[in-house]
Amino acid sequence: MFVAMNRFQVIKGLEADFETVWTSRESHLHKVPGFVEFHLLRGPARDDHTLFASHTIWRSRADFEEWTRSEAFRMAHRGAGQSKPLYLGPPSFEGFDVIQTVAMPGAAAMISPEA
Repeated sequence: MFVAMNRFQVIKGLEADFETVWTSRESHLHKVPGFVEFHLLRGPARDDHTLFASHTIWRSRADFEEWTRSEAFRMAHRGAGQSKPLYLGPPSFEGFDVIQTVAMPGAAAMISPEA
């Protein structure tokens, strides 16, 4: 399994705009072999920004890398940067190979996006 994250320093006061861009776009991820799940995460607020992260889980690093070369990737990112600046600097990418996963049996059924 592989976890891909992009961290965004969203300008204070533009958090709702940033969230709308992400939640209203077509991701095309459901069409991509090896895709497992996606999360948009809101983190701590600082003086000049709020930290957000996009977090995808992939079956393998190879599946993620194939996604970055796909037409679905180009379609999902075709409007990136077209709106007013919402964050400080470019996103910061981090990729991780999963070494260990520990989960409660049935944990996926217990998680609610509203929680």
